[in-house]
Amino acid sequence: MSLGPYASFIVTAYALVAIVLALLIGWVVVDYRSQTQRLRELDESGIVRRSGRSATELP
Repeated sequence: MSLGPYASFIVTAYALVAIVLALLIGWVVVDYRSQTQRLRELDESGIVRRSGRSATELP
């Protein structure tokens, strides 16, 4: 496979895109874990989400 005279530019561009995508996926995974941990802590402390109650329950 020959990429011609621009091979280094093409390979570098694809490598940078792959790195950025990997960083974004990692960031989402870390944030998801952080948010679920925070929700677990709030749930254990007795704070409930409003969406967890039914519409007929009184506050």
